[in-house]
Amino acid sequence: MAFEQVLRHLIREPADVYHAKSKDFLTAHGLAEFRRCPLLYRKKELGLVPERDTTAYLIGRAAHMLILEGRERYQREFAVGGPINPKTGQPFGSQTKAFAEWAEKQNRPVLSDAHAALVEQMAASVSGHIFARELFAEGVAEGVVRGAYAQFQCQARIDWINPIEGRGIVDLKTADELDSFEMAMRAFGYLHQVAFYRALVAVVAGHVLPVHIVAVEKREPFRCGVWQVAPAVLDEASRQNEEAMHELRRCRSSGAWFTRFESLRVIDRL
Repeated sequence: MAFEQVLRHLIREPADVYHAKSKDFLTAHGLAEFRRCPLLYRKKELGLVPERDTTAYLIGRAAHMLILEGRERYQREFAVGGPINPKTGQPFGSQTKAFAEWAEKQNRPVLSDAHAALVEQMAASVSGHIFARELFAEGVAEGVVRGAYAQFQCQARIDWINPIEGRGIVDLKTADELDSFEMAMRAFGYLHQVAFYRALVAVVAGHVLPVHIVAVEKREPFRCGVWQVAPAVLDEASRQNEEAMHELRRCRSSGAWFTRFESLRVIDRL
């Protein structure tokens, strides 16, 4: 069975262990950075540009954990709430000194009550969507795959792999709104990301899996949508990924890291 072959190659490890190994393995995120700007990719690789950890990223990580890994893991990994103001009987605001002092003592990421409510609404929306619910009903969350692909040692931490025929790789995204999400898939390289996952699984485990993307809004009305990505789209994205990987090898060999904006550009249409 294809899934059993894939399962044998999945590695289970904490997220911080996985991210620590990114300096030794090419990831879909790193390749997306390179495709956008080789110079920025190189500066981040050298540690000259630190990664930002914004509130939006925090909420996204929390939603992923609750939806994919369950409430027990979510409650273990995130602190929710905050100290209560004795004068009002309500929690202190997340921007207050009292909240900051409380958060510092938690030794784990902290979600305010308002942010935790957002996470709960996103999780409820996903579980209420018939196709999303079926995709996440069975499978493995946050499995890691490592192997040689296009002359690079690569790794991927895949949100979900469903063993049922026709389901395969499932990537979960949080979005501001779904109306423009199909444009965001292209603008933010999501299609190239899942194509990287599919290609790496194929070379490591010998099976080409179907791919779905599930997206849920981070604000009212918290809509959830599900997309199946056509094989032809994934094939083309993989071809472009491999072109970028060839280009990355040339940059490493030559030491020339560029911005992609060196040439004069012409605007010839409104």
